[in-house]
This record gives sequence, structure tokens and C-alpha cells, in this order.
Amino acid sequence: MRKLNILIPVVVIAAVVALSSIFIVDERERALVLRFGQIKQVREDAGIGFKIPLLDEVVRYDDRILSLETPMIEVTPADDRRLEVDAFVLYRINSVRQFRQALGTDGGRQAEIQLNGILDGQIRAVLGSQGVTSNTILSPERSALMDQIRERSDARAQALGLDVVDVRLRQTNLPEQNFDATLQRMIAERDREATDERARGREAAQRVTALADRTYEEILSEARRDARITEGEADAERNKIFAQAYSKDAEFFEFYRSLSAYEQALKGENSTMVMSPDSEFFNYLKSDEGSRSQRATTTGTGN
Repeated sequence: MRKLNILIPVVVIAAVVALSSIFIVDERERALVLRFGQIKQVREDAGIGFKIPLLDEVVRYDDRILSLETPMIEVTPADDRRLEVDAFVLYRINSVRQFRQALGTDGGRQAEIQLNGILDGQIRAVLGSQGVTSNTILSPERSALMDQIRERSDARAQALGLDVVDVRLRQTNLPEQNFDATLQRMIAERDREATDERARGREAAQRVTALADRTYEEILSEARRDARITEGEADAERNKIFAQAYSKDAEFFEFYRSLSAYEQALKGENSTMVMSPDSEFFNYLKSDEGSRSQRATTTGTGN
């Protein structure tokens, strides 16, 4: 009986010691086994672990992706329009050993403070860099800026045992006290840009008009030159034909020239002429005998 009384407490103590030496790591967490504040084990996989009762302490860390919202940050882009932005950050612990060594016992709170400081600096650096304007921040290029912030923040967070998974810029506002002044400056800049565009448009229109006028004059002068050449060639050909006709039949030639003269003189409504009846101009309007006698008279007079 006495042995049984001694055995039961021993078994109970042994069971308590055995149970206190076992710990379970959930799949959503990682764990460190500390002995007098020193890291003895790192448990990054889910399962059962063992520790020395009363001497070892198990510290658990969340292995899931965590989120953090930054306070409003005032930035000044390259165009000097001050903006207020805030960010939403996703991060996770990638090394519990480094995390513990860098941030100590109050790791969760210290991680948020340190990460806020990193993001504050990187957001100001990226959004205030050369070539980044307020229009860039509010345009589709915003995604590329957020990627830059994430990469630069992640590089610095590695020293804390953290991975920065994503950074999203949420609100982008003008400071209330600067809203009216900024709005007026934006309106003035847009007016200046519109004036410049109109001036460039007028300049381009003048160049096009000048080129069109020059082309028109060149084409017209070439056409006139070609027309004069054609007219000259036609006159030469006509004179040639007249010369040939005159050499073949002088009387017919005179008759034809007289008819052409009648046509030109009596053109349109001009049907009245005041001339001497015996003018040679009317030789071919008289009778055949009269015209012949007239021509004979003219011929004799000439002789």
C-alpha cells in the first residue's frame, strides 16, 4: 500500500513533466524555444516539439500575411504640388530568429513601428523623386510607383526578418489649406498649355498654307509656261499652214483671211460698221464682177 501511495505521485509528476515538455506548433504559426532568453530551437514547420520543462519557453509568431495601414504622409512631387497619401501594406515574418533578435520581446508592436518608418521614408523618396509629378501619381503609372516602394521597403525590412508582400497607395488628396491655390495653379498651367498648343497649331497651319501656296504658284507657273510653249508651237504651225496655203493659191488664201476678219469684226451683237463703201474690207461681200474689177483696179493702181 505504501508503495502504491509513493508510485501514484511519481507517475503524476512524470506525466506532468512529460506533458509540459511537449508543445504543438500550428500550421498558421512559427515558434522559438528560448532558454533564459537565448534561442535554443526554431520551429518553422507545424507539428509536435519538445522542450525542457521550467527552463524552456515557447514563443509563437503568426506565419500568416499581416496587414498594416500607414498614417497620412505629406509628399512633394517634382511639380511642387503637395499631396497627402496613405498606404496599405501586406507583410509576413520570413525569419523568426532574425525577427526576435532585431525587435526583441515586443516584436509585433516594434515591427509595426519599424515598418511604418521604412514605408514613410520610401514613399517620400519614390513619390518625391525626379520626374514624378502629381499627374504621374494619379495616372496608371501609379502601379509602377507602388512596385518601386514595395521593392525598396522589402530590401530594408529584410534586416528585421520581414517580407513586404505588397504596398498599395490608397487615398491621394490635396492638403486642405493648399487646395484652392493648387487648383488655380493647375487651371493656369492648363491655360498656358492650351495657349502653347494653339500657337503650335497656328504655326503648323501657316507652314502648310505657305507650302500649299508655293506649290500652287509653281504648278501655275509651269502650266503657264507649257501653255505659252504650246501656243507658240500652234502659232508657228498655223503660220506654216498659212504660208503653204498662200504659196499654193494666193486668191483662196486672201478669201479665207477676209472671211476670218468678217467673223472677228461681226462677232456677237457687233453687226454695225461705219466704213467707206469702196473699202477693200468689203471686196468679198460684193458681186463676183465687182470684186474682180475692184481687185483689178487695186492691182492697176499698185502698178
